[in-house]
Amino acid sequence: MNYFKYEDNFLCVDGVKVCDLAKKYSTPLYIYSQKSIEDVFNAYNESIDIPHQVCYAVKANSNIAIIQTMSRLGAGFDIVSKGELARVIKAGGDPSKVMYSGVAKRVDEIEYALEMGIHCFNVESEPEMERINEIALKMEKKAPISIRVNPDVDAKTHPYISTGMKKNKFGVPIERAFALYKHAAELPGIEIIGIDCHIGSQLTELKPFSDALDRVLLLVKRLEESGISLKHIDMGGGLGVVYDQEVPPTPQEYMKLLQDKLSGYNLKLIIEPGRSLVANAGILVTQVQYLKKGELHDFAIVDAGMNDMIRPALYQAWMKIDVAERKNIESGVYDVVGPVCESSDFLGKDRSLPIEQGDYIVQFSAGAYGFSMSSTYNSRPMAAEILVNNGKDYMIRKRDTIDDLYRNEILPVQE
Repeated sequence: MNYFKYEDNFLCVDGVKVCDLAKKYSTPLYIYSQKSIEDVFNAYNESIDIPHQVCYAVKANSNIAIIQTMSRLGAGFDIVSKGELARVIKAGGDPSKVMYSGVAKRVDEIEYALEMGIHCFNVESEPEMERINEIALKMEKKAPISIRVNPDVDAKTHPYISTGMKKNKFGVPIERAFALYKHAAELPGIEIIGIDCHIGSQLTELKPFSDALDRVLLLVKRLEESGISLKHIDMGGGLGVVYDQEVPPTPQEYMKLLQDKLSGYNLKLIIEPGRSLVANAGILVTQVQYLKKGELHDFAIVDAGMNDMIRPALYQAWMKIDVAERKNIESGVYDVVGPVCESSDFLGKDRSLPIEQGDYIVQFSAGAYGFSMSSTYNSRPMAAEILVNNGKDYMIRKRDTIDDLYRNEILPVQE
């Protein structure tokens, strides 16, 4: 369902004109639809009958208002840092529904997670297991863990967001996982409660999920036969979304696959969607500063750059771009580029747009890995974020001021 629609030639979200929001809050501006988030979450949560928990992957969009929305829906959370856990707690999320992933958990991060009472650590290596055990014993606690197994399945996605093959840094090779589970069972500070698998992001077919789950279930059976019983299986996230012409499975189709395969097992299912929950719930609005004639290309120079949305530069990602107001003027073909001093600073290339200087244009599917990957490169202030619900707009992040850019910097007093 499309939550951003043209009404009388104006792009609207929940009846609110995007142009009006851009004028009210200035640009660059992130705008999110709360209704979109709620509907996609419910599509996951309500289409399966076996015990399960949907854990939102905070890295996709870590604004505390988005996290609060997820929490109110009953979500758990997939985190990869102490900062993300702190965000979950600040937003009212339940730490006992938190899965802690990530390959480089520091001592202070493990201590904080144990203090907060998270549900589970997804262990990504043998030395991490030893560290968690030592810290748990020191704190006189039992650390609940699952081991992230790497099933060596080709997710058929961009290599930068593929995570389940032998060449990737994530997880433990499935061939070594059994021995690590046996070792974990002997560690006094460890409580084994599950198994974890995440093969990549932006997957547009079900077969890689199916293949990965089949391999993980073989290990589950072997563990059971050796006396190690698990309480949950965590299949991670990765379901793709429509940016261009992709036809990914629906959440309902994905959940049916998982339910069919797990129906004979006494295991709670945990999934960790991120992109699919928020990508198409968000847009990035930017204003055309100049239309520039070039030797080979014409340029629409806008006030949002790779510091606001790095996906096109980093992944060569294609994201739809259109106008916020449709006008009866001739279209031109433009490279839509930003203000950052890098040749890789672009939002889209060869786009046909009927625009004039001063117009607002919109980059769609910007709700995931947009603001959360943004920066202040070139000393450009971070964008504002707006949440729209029931026809009302709420500022959920103020735009950075110039003072914010160097607030934590110190001029040394030198003799």
